[in-house]
Amino acid sequence: MDLRVAAYAVITDEEERMLLPHWSGGSPPSWTLPGGGIDPGEDPADAAVREVFEESGYQVELDGLLGVDSIVIPGARRLVAGRPPMHGIRIVYRAHVVGGELTVEVGGSTDGVAWHTHAEIDALERVELVDTARRWAGLIP
Repeated sequence: MDLRVAAYAVITDEEERMLLPHWSGGSPPSWTLPGGGIDPGEDPADAAVREVFEESGYQVELDGLLGVDSIVIPGARRLVAGRPPMHGIRIVYRAHVVGGELTVEVGGSTDGVAWHTHAEIDALERVELVDTARRWAGLIP
């Protein structure tokens, strides 16, 4: 079984819109939380800050840990055929923007990034971690 440890951030603005990148590598492509894999030896908090910047152009500060999620993806559902099952550990922080400007990642796993209201999010094709994190952050019941 493969193991993937990743760090993500829930970021909202003064209008309670949520920042979501569009993950082009998914099947189907879906909206997700900004974040991604932790590099070997990298602190999870540093990974979350780095990944948010790479996927959105925003510099952020973390406000605290929201939760840790665990998921097992069977080999048959992996993006690359023939891979073994994967255990994903997903560390989710709350964060706020302190600088930068909205910029779409070039050459990465996302092909868009935008602010969305919660009503808009409800209508989007999104990964389940988005709703898990929204509940942890108290943004939805």
